[in-house]
Amino acid sequence: MKDQNTDVLYGLYDDEQDLLKAVKEAKDQHLEIMDVFTPFPVHGLDPLLGLAESRLHIAGFVYGAIGCLFGFGFMTWVFTRDWPIIFGGKPYFSAPAFIPVTFELTVLFASVGMVVTFYTICGLWPGVKNPTLDDRITDDKFCIAFNASGAEDSEVDKLKGFFSGTGASEVNMKTI
Repeated sequence: MKDQNTDVLYGLYDDEQDLLKAVKEAKDQHLEIMDVFTPFPVHGLDPLLGLAESRLHIAGFVYGAIGCLFGFGFMTWVFTRDWPIIFGGKPYFSAPAFIPVTFELTVLFASVGMVVTFYTICGLWPGVKNPTLDDRITDDKFCIAFNASGAEDSEVDKLKGFFSGTGASEVNMKTI
């Protein structure tokens, strides 16, 4: 949706079940859906649209492993090489004493790394202006959008008929 001057024909739905039925119908009619917008995650929508599973959890594991290695390595270095002090009768290398800090750094690295990765992939950095089709999409409406740039009037009428046949509460055209 980052191309300028793209005509988008979209329909708004009041219920996620109506949206799911409409997406199934669009797939049955071999209509090319540009995008689907929902105010919250809709279970079962990703497989209908043919979207692959997110790989963000793999990145989270990698960031967590880096945090774990960093925490354990740093604690080992500090207490065995840099500042070797025996306190509480413990030896220099006391792995059980390192576990809380290691765990906290694992969680910190994984969470911050996943947020930065997610923002990078989705282009959600501060100052980025993303066009929205309708403000109600983020509140209580569900939307199916079709790219209508260069479409003939008969194709647009076919898409409008699709929306009316699938129970869309509103159909609009917008240039983004």
